[in-house]
Amino acid sequence: MQPMVRAAALTGYRTLLDEQGVDADQALAQRLIREGARVTLVARNEQRLLAALETLRGESPAAVVDCRVADVTDETAMQEAMAAIAAESGAIDGLINCAGVMREGYFETLTQRDFREVMEVNYFGPLNATRAALPFLAAQGGRQHGHKGNAPAAWLINIASVAGLTGVFGYTPYCASKHALVGLTESLYYELAPQGIRVQLVCPGEFDSPMVDTLEQGRTPENRAQTLSIPKASLDAIADDTLTGLHKGDYLIVPTRQARLATLGMRLVPGLSRKLMTRTLARVYRGPTREPLEPGEQT
Repeated sequence: MQPMVRAAALTGYRTLLDEQGVDADQALAQRLIREGARVTLVARNEQRLLAALETLRGESPAAVVDCRVADVTDETAMQEAMAAIAAESGAIDGLINCAGVMREGYFETLTQRDFREVMEVNYFGPLNATRAALPFLAAQGGRQHGHKGNAPAAWLINIASVAGLTGVFGYTPYCASKHALVGLTESLYYELAPQGIRVQLVCPGEFDSPMVDTLEQGRTPENRAQTLSIPKASLDAIADDTLTGLHKGDYLIVPTRQARLATLGMRLVPGLSRKLMTRTLARVYRGPTREPLEPGEQT
């Protein structure tokens, strides 16, 4: 199979790798490397980056894979990182934005800080990376615009979530940030196409990851009931379905059959979907157990 891309940058934040396993960005990197792509991982945690680099090189000794320490929430740092990657690789013709954090809880108990941090990482992180990489993507797109074949001249892929396509109990900060990313991606689809850049959106449901493992330790019963109405998927299933969709050129990629069917129902019969989910939530509803914050109070 022809490689999708020659030089790709993947941005992450906190969940690139920990002792429990790998997350989606590394799983995608593994698959791109197998296709012959040169991959650079970008995240703020140097220790985890180096561990991921060692794993990837151990699996594919001939792989050309690098890493760069940078915080996606720092606009200047992202500009410097992308310029350095382009100089080292000779080009950037693919960017995958994987950065993401979660805050789950009842709206009354979540703080303003929770909302701002989630938006800063999940929306402004991909925005910063995209702005920084765009001149290099556009250079590739312009050079090859109008070419034939399955692989795009240049591409931008944003990893959002099923939570960016609907509302989810307990995910008010997360849903807001992912809906914002979905809107940005939809607009960029139209704006960047004339520049020869293919824009694609990936919206997975929950999958096995350290972030979800941490969430399970204290999530609300209402959130658990709603999110697990779509069975949790394996990381391999998410990564394999994502790569398949990327090769096919699909704009919206919803990995796993169960998640695709669920989101199709949300789009085709939204009223019925809301009614059914409201009944499900009513059976497990507990509500806030902490006193709401006083106006102006933050933790």
